[in-house]
Amino acid sequence: MENKYVYSFKEGKKEMKDLLGGKGANLAEMTNIGLPVPPGFTITTSACIEFYEGNKDLWENLLDQVKTYLKKLEEELGKSFSSEENPLLVSVRSGAVISMPGMMDTILNLGLNDISVEGLAKSTGNERFAYDSYRRFIQMFSDVAMEIPKVRFDHLLEKMKEEKGVELDTELDGKDLKVLVNKYKEVYLEEMKEEFPQDPMKQLELAIKAVFKSWSNPRAVIYRKLHNIPDSLGTAVNVQSMVYGNMGETSGTGVAFTRNPATGENKIFGEYLINAQGEDVVAGIRTPNHISELKDMMPEIYDEFIKYTHILEEHYKDMQDIEFTIENKKLYILQTRNGKRTTQAAIKIATDLVKEGLIGKEEAILRVNPNDLNQLLHPNFDQKKLESSQVIAKGLAASPGAASGKVYFNAQDIVEASQRGEKSILVRLETSPEDIEGMVLSEGILTARGGMTSHAAVVARGMGKCCVAGCSEIRVDEENKIIRTQDLTIKEGDYISLDGSTGIVYLGEIEKVQPSLSGSFGEFMSWVDEIRTMKVRTNADTPKDAAQALEFGAEGIGLCRTEHMFFDSERIGSVRRMIVANSLRERKSALDELLPVQRKDFYEIYKVMEGRPVTVRLLDPPLHEFIPNKEEDIKNLAESMSIEYQDLVDRIEELKEFNPMLGHRGCRLAVTYPEIYRMQVRAIIEAAIDIKEEGFEEIYPEIMIPLVGHIEELKYVKNQLLEEINLVFEERGNKVNYMIGTMLEVPRAAITSDEIATEAEFFSFGTNDLTQMGFGYSRDDASKFLDEYMNKGIFKESPFEAIDRKGIGKLMEISIELGKKTRPDIKLGICGEHGGEPSSVEFCHSIGLDYVSCSPFRVPIAKLAAAQASIK
Repeated sequence: MENKYVYSFKEGKKEMKDLLGGKGANLAEMTNIGLPVPPGFTITTSACIEFYEGNKDLWENLLDQVKTYLKKLEEELGKSFSSEENPLLVSVRSGAVISMPGMMDTILNLGLNDISVEGLAKSTGNERFAYDSYRRFIQMFSDVAMEIPKVRFDHLLEKMKEEKGVELDTELDGKDLKVLVNKYKEVYLEEMKEEFPQDPMKQLELAIKAVFKSWSNPRAVIYRKLHNIPDSLGTAVNVQSMVYGNMGETSGTGVAFTRNPATGENKIFGEYLINAQGEDVVAGIRTPNHISELKDMMPEIYDEFIKYTHILEEHYKDMQDIEFTIENKKLYILQTRNGKRTTQAAIKIATDLVKEGLIGKEEAILRVNPNDLNQLLHPNFDQKKLESSQVIAKGLAASPGAASGKVYFNAQDIVEASQRGEKSILVRLETSPEDIEGMVLSEGILTARGGMTSHAAVVARGMGKCCVAGCSEIRVDEENKIIRTQDLTIKEGDYISLDGSTGIVYLGEIEKVQPSLSGSFGEFMSWVDEIRTMKVRTNADTPKDAAQALEFGAEGIGLCRTEHMFFDSERIGSVRRMIVANSLRERKSALDELLPVQRKDFYEIYKVMEGRPVTVRLLDPPLHEFIPNKEEDIKNLAESMSIEYQDLVDRIEELKEFNPMLGHRGCRLAVTYPEIYRMQVRAIIEAAIDIKEEGFEEIYPEIMIPLVGHIEELKYVKNQLLEEINLVFEERGNKVNYMIGTMLEVPRAAITSDEIATEAEFFSFGTNDLTQMGFGYSRDDASKFLDEYMNKGIFKESPFEAIDRKGIGKLMEISIELGKKTRPDIKLGICGEHGGEPSSVEFCHSIGLDYVSCSPFRVPIAKLAAAQASIK
């Protein structure tokens, strides 16, 4: 039996999303719950997958099924392809399984040719409308199916408007549009060396192929990479009978969200255009009207539309993004999908839906993407600095956030600026899907045209990127790369700042302040904490970082890197003297200078942490990292130490290593120079006793020995630490509880962790180094080839970003199993940056870790990922 590649909207349902794509499944669902959906059919994602696999029999079978369903559509509507009396026209749209707004291609008015355009004029009594539809079709078909640059047609349209002395395309009459159609066909002939196709079946065949091919266009590939959407899903194709919003003043088209996608407010949010087709709204060609104005213009249509928004939101139990068309005062619903929203909105909507009884807390938690919390955790403009900043213009507050950067006018310039380490703002008349890479790499987006549902606004909100759209107070000259206002000219490379919450554009760079997290966010995170079973700590080396992490809900410090304390300008001299010392006496003298400052560091961190656990990693990096390499700095150091310049140069040369990351670092330093770790552990314990004696919440230090690969290394270093700790207890006549454990980052330690656990009271997985040594990739150099690995499908993601479960993950599992056999109560955590990456957090939950630790700004992300792991 041949595969079924085509389903009518009546045959589908929302649960068939994997086969029919999101759009097709929802069109079917709306049809079957009785909404006014123009009839049509969907070509499945499996057909797209087979298209890419090169199935030779696919095309013939697929076209036979398409013809069958087309005939049914003709019978249902009493219209036919290419009819001189009453022609059937269709739209051809992509429909991915996971929504990718604006990334793939659409063709409207397919089926028009020199004969059916006359039929359309006759059947509607509206010649202007018929030729407007034909010119739109020629342009979209040429652009999408035949890759003829859209600008060639735009240029002809603009020229005609100029000649006629009009501003809007709606002001051109039927005769003008007839002339334009002929000019468009001439462009097609010139580019393709053949006439524009008149056979509607041929048009449809080419359009279906074009939508399949758009699955692998560069912008769709970049979007999938950005949102971790698998390339293997393919896209469906929706063929739907046309309804017309461009039939005059009683017709129109619009896009609306059932709630505000920027703030989450439970209020209809949308726009419409009279006498227009759907693409006009999202392309930002004309500035649309607010949906509320429809209430005065067509009250019955407005009331009917509001009724459908309630039906759809209650049916899908989520905020919906709805496209609609009004044809001669009759309303049609063309699409619904779960609306893209900012994180602020996502949290408010999720908490509101719980209160409204539509979903439960667990479902609310699953609805927010942990990575999207980044949007809430980053700074906003300092209000005092804003007051004294120069306002350039005000546009629409399309996507919240604060962004400053240099002005660039195309995506490629943004890419190059990013490679130079510059922060940039993408400025366009209006964005198009081709701008996706520039949008990703920019700090924010500013457009002169387009509304709140334009391409720029929708994509920016989905990315959590600051956006000001429809800023008509500026004139953007993309060719000469300048922005003009009444008083100012801003050139490429000048700084501007965007406030995506107010729509205001400022001149220059403006200072930012940290966000405050309250309201719906606080309530949402309290549910996360109720459900989560795994703890979340932070990586923090200063009291400031520790305090920031506590504000975000950290439950302790999982990694305090003591070497970060050594780089301070006031103490680097002592550190350098300690490193280049030629005798134990000299080294101890330098360490004596460092002891009080290290003790103060720990004391201040303990004070902030108020009794929460603090894991301190003893000195880890190679010593040469602390030594100057410029001649002038070496001379200054020699002078400060009263030693000969050449002697110091020789000592620095001795410290150099061929492969320092695998060299003299971590516990190997303590075997060679035990006095370094003894000084550090003395500072850790003395600070803990000081805290206890001063009546603060007692701290329980966890002392972590890095880079252990062999049990005998651990034994030697641990004995040195115990000797020093007992000396401190004796001197102070006081004691504190503490633990000594190790960082598991050497593969040998991971597979001998049953031995390691005889000495270690806790394991903390250093997954950055474990990945580096497990793969044999230098993490400093891997970026040179890992992008190619991902582009060529060798890896789906970098193992330095998400834990490689099959390899490094298996090492972790083996290590846990062996460690627990020796010490059943061993404490287990992770402190590599993987600790804040959601899929890695989920993996850590599944293998039974007690906690993950990550940078302060990733704490809420890790907490949400841990709660989702508990639910799943």
